[in-house]
Parts: sequence; C-alpha cells; structure tokens
Amino acid sequence: MAEFTLPKNSKVKTGEHYAAPSGSTNLRTFKVYRWSPDDEKNPSVDTYDVDMDTCGPMVLDALIKIKNEVDSTLTFRRSCREGICGSCAMNIDGTNTLACTKAIDECKGDVKIYPLPHMPVVKDLVPDLTHFYAQYASIEPWLKSKTPVSPDEERLQSKEEREKLDGLYECILCACCSTSCPSYWWNSDKYLGPAILLQSYRWLADSRDEATGERLDELEDPFKLYRCHTIMNCTNTCPKGLNPGKAIAEIKAMIAEKNNG
Repeated sequence: MAEFTLPKNSKVKTGEHYAAPSGSTNLRTFKVYRWSPDDEKNPSVDTYDVDMDTCGPMVLDALIKIKNEVDSTLTFRRSCREGICGSCAMNIDGTNTLACTKAIDECKGDVKIYPLPHMPVVKDLVPDLTHFYAQYASIEPWLKSKTPVSPDEERLQSKEEREKLDGLYECILCACCSTSCPSYWWNSDKYLGPAILLQSYRWLADSRDEATGERLDELEDPFKLYRCHTIMNCTNTCPKGLNPGKAIAEIKAMIAEKNNG
C-alpha cells in the first residue's frame, strides 16, 4: 500500500484533466488524489471541472457526480451522507473533515481532495483503517460491570451522570482528529491517538462502568497516553465539534488522582 503524507509529496504528479461538457458556465475545479495498487504508476492528482448547475452543494455530491458521470474508476468511501457514519472522512482544502458535510462554497479556489494524511492508502481516497480499529478494540469499548443485572430494571443514571457523556458519545470514529495529530503521525504504532483516547474517556466517565481502575492502569503508559502534547489539532478539526484534547486531559487528571490517592 502507498502512504499519503502531508505536506505535498514531491512524487505526486499531475494527472488527467477532465473538462466539463461544452456550454457549462458555472464551473468549479476539483483536484483529486489518485493512486491504485493495480498499476506501477506514481500517485497523481487528477483534475475535474464540474458544472455546479447540475451538482449538489457538498463535496461528496461532486465526488459522486464525478464517479457516476465522468470517471467510474474514482474510489472513495461514503454511506449515510448525514455526518453520522464517518465513512467519507478525507482531507479537503487542507483540513480533515467529512465530504458529506463540507460545502463546496466553503472551499477557496480549486477544491483539493486527498485521503486522510499519514495513513496507508488502499486506493485513491480510501485509507486503511485496520490499525485504527485494532486500537479501538484494545480499549475494550463496552460497559464492564460485576454488579448483577436485574431482569426487572435498567442500569439507571441520574441526569447529572448522563450529562457527563455529552461531547463523548457523539464520536463517529471518522479518524479526522487522529490523522491531524503530529504525535499520532510519528507514534501511531504505540500512541492511541485522540479518537481512541476520547472513546476511552467515554467509558471512564460512565457512572455505570465499574472498571475504572483497570482501564486507567491500561492507559498509564509512556506512549499510549502521554505522547499527547496538547497541540489541539484534534479539537480544531473534529467535524462533530468535539474536544478530544479535553478528554485526554481528564484521563491524565484521573491517573494523577489515582496515583496520589
């Protein structure tokens, strides 16, 4: 697999230029990263002129139009088109975001579209998230409790306890934050990254979970947690408006309190 890395790799060449149909007047130009494992060509950037009079307002609309009407070989992920599934995460106009919620009008000049940075590329705009999901599985993202469950009632929370999960449960694991983090770029083999650490804190903050000590012990590691240097790229780029940096700080505070207690 090829790895896509920002800033621009000098090996990325200018590729094909696909002009819009004659007579089109309302045009936007899209420059899209292309790479395929099926040939021996270097990565390239193909250029597509799109008639905006026949295209939806979002970057994903343009990509779908290009694939359906211009170049069927273009490969990308997408599903919900509602900013919920995280499938269409990519680097657009220099920022990691979701193609389905990124308006074309928000982009200045030519719309530059690349896969998420510093990730192995499967093809074109599709990153390989195998390692990312393995890290997610490693934190055991499920409720852990030894208290027997009553068949007649739910595990109850107070309103205040439930509110502690706001800003955490909304994470869609799109990987925008982790792939914007320099610490994750250079240490992703050991550092869990902001997305996974936010998910870790989601369970640490859950009043129904009874494995707090066990979870903190697993995270107390020079690389898993403490490679975070509070750069805050993660918070700045999150398409859901979440704050992974704050969640990481809360984990560090919980570990400090545990060790001092």
